[in-house]
Amino acid sequence: MTKRTIQATPGSVTEPDQVFELAAEVFRVMSAPMRLKIISHLCDGERNVSYLLSKIDTTQPNMSQHLTTLYQAGVLGKRREGVQIYYRIIDDRVAALCRAVCTQIATEANFEPTA
Repeated sequence: MTKRTIQATPGSVTEPDQVFELAAEVFRVMSAPMRLKIISHLCDGERNVSYLLSKIDTTQPNMSQHLTTLYQAGVLGKRREGVQIYYRIIDDRVAALCRAVCTQIATEANFEPTA
């Protein structure tokens, strides 16, 4: 499977359409509530799959599917230590966007922010 990354460097996007395409890809990756939860839990640092499963109510196969999507998009990095796989955020733009949007929505709805 080909790894897709959400990358743009200053000056590399010369056409406005490319900006919108990159933005749409970021929003596509973040379009699942499960992925937003994963990003939120990884904002504090690297975590293994067992930790994420203890904090997020889902099945292991579902968690793996979403982690794979985030990894292939270049949002997360991963490393193996024994039988455990640890994930970390490597695209801070996505984490910042997630935090900003979730905080704004929580504020407007009078919820406590979680991202």
